[in-house]
Amino acid sequence: MKTSDSRDMYEYSRQGEVTRYLLWREHPDEAYTRSFLKRVRKHYRSYSYYDWAIIYNGSEDDDDELKSYRGRMVGTCGFAAIDNENNVGELGYVLNPKLWGHGIAVEAGQAIIGFGFNELGLNRIEAKYIVGNTASRRVMEKLGMKYEGTMRSSMLIKGIYRDIGICSILKSEVR
Repeated sequence: MKTSDSRDMYEYSRQGEVTRYLLWREHPDEAYTRSFLKRVRKHYRSYSYYDWAIIYNGSEDDDDELKSYRGRMVGTCGFAAIDNENNVGELGYVLNPKLWGHGIAVEAGQAIIGFGFNELGLNRIEAKYIVGNTASRRVMEKLGMKYEGTMRSSMLIKGIYRDIGICSILKSEVR
């Protein structure tokens, strides 16, 4: 991610439909987004931060609206956390709603899972979702992750205790 991505990131990060099932609230303005991206750049320098921009390349079937997103940042995908002691990574992703339903989150997730197993030497990659976010769970299932269960009222998110579902995939399950 680059600070020059701030306009693209702000476009989706300010929307309630995007943050409804996330731990963070809508970005109040583009300056906030730019400041966030500056912090990300500092984390990159420590080589301990594994979250990247998703850049939309487009396809031949794109309508005019989708064509306008070609070459732009449309989301992020990476590891929200890594437990080095146990070789476990927690996959996270967010995408501009204008591009939901086009397989982009799955494609990005596949790349991150490959990176986690092949470059970071992880044994397990898990992903969590707030119960009710069926679209995110579908992405996890398309990535080959298996549903493990629901942790009842396990996270206080925006003042409300929420049930959290968890899915995972093991290195031994990937060909």
